[in-house]
Parts: sequence; structure tokens; C-alpha cells
Amino acid sequence: MALSRRDKEFRLTRITYVDFKHLEMDRVLTAFFARLFHDGYTSRINRKFELTTEAFVEEFLEHPEWFKGFDKHPDILSRWVETHLMDVVNRGKAKQAIASPRPLHGYTYRFRNPKHSRDYGAAQHLYELLNHARNGSGHNALEHLKSFFFPDKDPVTGSTQASSTIDVETQALLRFLEQVSDAPDQRQRDSYKPLCIGSADLLAEDIQRLLFYRNFIPRTVMVDYLKSLIGFHLALYHLRLMKLLPALVKKESGDPTCAACPMAPRDYDNPQGDCPYKVGLFLDLTGNPESDVARLAERSADVHFRRIPAFVKAYITTKKLDEFTQGLVKKGKINKPDRGHFSVDELVKFQQQPHSTERNMFFGQRVSALIQDSQENAQADLDPEIQAVVDLGLPEYESYIEMLVAVMGKGHKRYITECLDSLMMKNRSGAILAQQRSRNAPRRFVLDSRLLEVLLQIAVLKPGGSKGYHTGEMRIDDLLGFLRKRYGLYIDRLPSGDGFSAATISDRQALRTNEAAFRSRLREVGFYRDLSDAYITQTITPRYKITAGSETPVVGGGV
Repeated sequence: MALSRRDKEFRLTRITYVDFKHLEMDRVLTAFFARLFHDGYTSRINRKFELTTEAFVEEFLEHPEWFKGFDKHPDILSRWVETHLMDVVNRGKAKQAIASPRPLHGYTYRFRNPKHSRDYGAAQHLYELLNHARNGSGHNALEHLKSFFFPDKDPVTGSTQASSTIDVETQALLRFLEQVSDAPDQRQRDSYKPLCIGSADLLAEDIQRLLFYRNFIPRTVMVDYLKSLIGFHLALYHLRLMKLLPALVKKESGDPTCAACPMAPRDYDNPQGDCPYKVGLFLDLTGNPESDVARLAERSADVHFRRIPAFVKAYITTKKLDEFTQGLVKKGKINKPDRGHFSVDELVKFQQQPHSTERNMFFGQRVSALIQDSQENAQADLDPEIQAVVDLGLPEYESYIEMLVAVMGKGHKRYITECLDSLMMKNRSGAILAQQRSRNAPRRFVLDSRLLEVLLQIAVLKPGGSKGYHTGEMRIDDLLGFLRKRYGLYIDRLPSGDGFSAATISDRQALRTNEAAFRSRLREVGFYRDLSDAYITQTITPRYKITAGSETPVVGGGV
């Protein structure tokens, strides 16, 4: 049945800014650059040329002084621009178009094609996570990101000069800056504290650690690392949210544990603290979808994806309670908080008994309108899904929520699943999720080598030294503990409380197989040193040696 616009409204940015759709991290990062440059605001672009491959190629050919030899090979130039410089949609089809240049430099946001480069709120979600992270870690991360992606921006004049130390792709883009101008779009900006502030802290800390390597890792590789890390953290945030929000709705109040979030990312021994909403993901490192390990990883993924329907219901409930409170404010029966809005913790309290009369009156009107809209005429039968809820005889408030869930639930579940698949880079480089291409194949958690490299670079950094961090070796068991305690990634044991109980004998055998596969993967990416059979000599060796002494080179301006 067709719902009215009022009934269909779903998004509530106090829960998440992400409008659940398929996300491409290139486009998320490109949109994030605008907010990074304008301190949280998006931008208005004034561009002199149409964003096409041909337009870029023509500019290069008209200015042979920019890059020697480009004018002698126009066909090669065109292919290079299309394959290496641009993010293209509908590649090879009649509707092929440029979304934006690859996010190699902050100014690429000025060349995006908004129609084809949508981020669906993920860029704002990323910015606000960092903006609200505690103890200044988020602001430090934002400053480091700004200095990395806008390295040649003069802080006084705002002018930019292409540096000889920047890769050729980035220099090519910077040549066009004089043809583009923009200004911040300073309409009112939503800026809410994240529901899970500990996740924001962890993201900010990891970004700072990764950018510590900026003088060691090639720029294009670092950008890929950042995309993998950001997608990974956004996925973990929403997996945790799928546990947290239904719990708050069920409690009909906020959680005191969250008010004083126990997560402490700088605590190596217990970074997630006693958080009751931390998630555990069992990862398949064998790469064999028919193995016993894969079945455990499928079970783990199934547990998390089965939380989506309850999350959808809790999301709809919170959104409609927000509309209910707006009605009470208009009637003068309650006042808005000084901050100008009700938090999620406050909204769920409006389910409690003192508001039952007003609540049932408000939602009773909506139930009547929804029933009327579901009938084409007075003699027509009710929509079967609506009729099934009516037959339950629930109070008006509960009836309205159940009706919306019955009509919209499947659609939102599909969109959220697609969004999580894209954040977890399903079946792509940097993936933490895999699924065979056969119909109805189960998903399973994995750990792609690209994401493993990123997490290893972070893991081998130790606090201390004149520049804040230095690299050091790790034993295998310490690394497994790091991944488990910091991110909830399980390899050599099963996550308790996330669909698993005590391991059986066959489970233990599968875990040993998985740990052996993990060691093999470490050898493949070049971090594992196995000098002998002695356990103490089996260590993770940093790819870049950064000492703790004063002679350590400045990396990323010092994190």
C-alpha cells in the first residue's frame, strides 16, 4: 500500500546521519573534503566547465607546458584520465559519467558531479563523529586529515601551489583550481553528539595513528588505507548501533553506562572497557567457503544481520516519538530543552506511563488516517498487513508502529543490508564481509589483506617517544588480543554473547585451523617473522621502523 509522506518519514539524524543506501567510499571521502575544508559545512560550487573526461583532456592538450609529452599521446592521456584520475559511474555504458576525481587531494570535492557523487549523509556522519570525539582526539584527527589532504594550502592567503613532491595525478587536478571556486553553505547545520561516543573516540585515535605514517607510505596507498579504515569504522558503528538502539527503546530510557562511556581507545589492555554494546565478529581467514571455519563466520554474520528488523522497529519508534514531542511542544504541554532538541535518550522516555493518554490520542489520529488511506473506498477491504495489526487489538501507539513496520520493514531491511554490505566492502579489496555469488548464499565475516595491513600498521604503533609513538614488534597472541579487545574481531576464539556459547571439540579444531591461516596471511603481507619453532620468536615485525628516541623523524606533524 502507498503511505503518506508523513508516515513514510524515517530518517532521524540524532540516530545516524547515514541515509541507508549503497555507499562508495571514494564519494564519501570526496564529500567529506568539503566539510573538512569548511569546518563542518558543505559547499556551493562555481565551476567554469562541464565535468567530463573530454573536458579534462582538452585542458591538458591546450597546456603542454604543464606535463611534457601529454600532447603527443592523446589516446593514452584520455585512458589515463578515465581510469586513474576519475571515479566513473556506468563505466562502459551509454550513460557513463564522471562522479568526481579520485579523492587523492582535498580539493577534488570542487570537481564532483553532485548528481553522480552522492554520499547519502555518510560524510556528515564521519565529520560529526570526529567533531564530537572526547578529549580533543577528534579535533586533532580533523587537523591531521586537513594537513594531509590540503598539504599546499597557505593558512593565511588560502592559495594553493602544486608541489613537486605530490604525485602526478594530484598535480594534474590542482592545475584546474583556478577555474573553480566555492563558498561554504552556511545554512543551519545539524550537529549532534553520536549515540556511541566511544566509537567516535576509537575512530579518531585510529586515524591519528594511521596518519603517523604519512611520510613513510606513498600518498595513493595512504588514501586507500584511509578509505578502508573509515569504511570499517562506520560499519562497526552501525553494528553496535543495532544493539544499542533497540535496547534503549526497550528500557524506555537512556543507559547510565553510555552517559559515562567506559571505552578508552588509548587503553591497550581494555580499550572497549565494560561496554555492554560491544560487538564480536568471528572472521574466516581460510578463504574456503566450504570449511568449518566458514560456517562459524557465517553464523557470526547471520547473528548481526538478524538484528536489522529489531533495529528498524526501534528506529521507526524513535522517529515517531520525535514527531510526537514536536506536537506536544506546539500545544504548549512541554518545553524543548535548552539545546533545541530532544536527545534519543529523552525521546524513548515518552513511551512511559505519564504520556500514555496524549500519546494514544496523537497516534490514534494517525491510525485512523492510515486505515482510511489503505482503503480505496468505504466498501474495500483493508490492506492485509494493516488488517493483521488491527486484529491484534493493540493500543493506538503500538498499532501505529506495528503498521509502519509491517508496510515498510522489508524495504528498510533491504536498504540497511545494502548499506552494510558496501561499508564492509563485500567481496572487494579491504573487505570484512564475503558472500558467494550463488543465489541466497550466506554472508560470512572475513579479513581481506588490505584491511589487515591497515590494522597491522596501527597495532605495531606503541605510545611513547619524542613524537608520541614508535613502532615495535608484537607476539602473535598479543596481536590477536589487540584485534579482539580493540575492534571485537575474533580469530582464535569465539565471541561470547554474539550468537556463540562454549566451543565444542570440532569448533576448537576449526579455531586452530583459522589461527594457522592467519599466520599464513601475515607472511603474505610481509609482517610475520618466524625464526624458529620457539613461540617467543614468532613475532609481527613493523614494516617501517620508527624509534622512540629524539632522532625519530617528524611524521604527520607529530601526532
